[in-house]
Amino acid sequence: MDILEHADDLGFGDIHIKIDPATGLHAIIAIHSTCLGPALGGCRWLSYPTTEAALLDAMRLACGMTYKAAISGLSSGGGKAVLIRPPHPIDREAYFEAFGSFVDELGGRYITAVDSGTSVADMDIIARRTQHVASTSASRAGSGDPSPHTALGIRRGIEAGVKSKLKRDSLEGVHVAIQGVGHVGYPLARELAVHGARLTVCDVGESAVERCVDEFGAASVARERIYEIESDVFAPCALGAIINDETLPRLNTKIVGGAANNQLAEIRHGDLLHRRGILYAPDYVINAGGIIQIIVDDEAEMNEKILGIYDTLMRIFTQSEKMNQPPRRVADSIVDAMLAEKKTA
Repeated sequence: MDILEHADDLGFGDIHIKIDPATGLHAIIAIHSTCLGPALGGCRWLSYPTTEAALLDAMRLACGMTYKAAISGLSSGGGKAVLIRPPHPIDREAYFEAFGSFVDELGGRYITAVDSGTSVADMDIIARRTQHVASTSASRAGSGDPSPHTALGIRRGIEAGVKSKLKRDSLEGVHVAIQGVGHVGYPLARELAVHGARLTVCDVGESAVERCVDEFGAASVARERIYEIESDVFAPCALGAIINDETLPRLNTKIVGGAANNQLAEIRHGDLLHRRGILYAPDYVINAGGIIQIIVDDEAEMNEKILGIYDTLMRIFTQSEKMNQPPRRVADSIVDAMLAEKKTA
């Protein structure tokens, strides 16, 4: 794949790379758009098989953040940082201080936050070198771990899917298969259990599964079998590109909605879900609770926007049914129109 052609296809702004031999930092910051405001996106610290894989991940995630902010009515653009995790031990404080300096060099065009592999403590370290960081431990609304807020929004999104597809007003007895019960999947399991849902879970970590079995009465299943489990809702809360040519035919569910970013390997997989009669809640709509928590300082407004994910999805589902168009394409068209209007204003 030609990186520049792919960036052009995604409508990119710019991509920045920083190497710091002293700390082992190999960082990519992808800024997709600042049309609606500074580009906000988490700082992902993971191992990648190649630099190209890390770059493509950053680009896709940054693009998703633009759409997530726009559909949520936030004054923010889309960006993402990907830090390629070194194969050897590092001085974590020096490492994240160096990344903080990298963020600061961009002069506020990009704001970083917690993501896979990073923590609130890491954000506090980054904050020593830049003010352009969220998810710190500072005692104000919009700070700290966004995961519980993401989970709340996903629960509301699942309720919208259940209302639209199953014509039910409650999650009581609704069977949800959750793939990944870690950072967001666990609080989502708690949200669903409180509202009476029946859970089946899987995860790479045995202890994470056991916790859900013990606390919520969830059933457990081997990771490779989660797709075949007959369920009302499949909630992918782990890796991206999880709906693909291999997994899609195995899905035995009525609704797909979860925390993972870039759930569709390609947008055509959303079309295929639609043809199979599986209702898909676009990932950047249903999992927007975290970015809302990061951006919105007023707690009452923050909660209103997160709970409003239900209404946003209901509008998308209604339009999807009326036009016989996949929900992802409906959501994309709404955001594209918003961005085009902003650019011509």
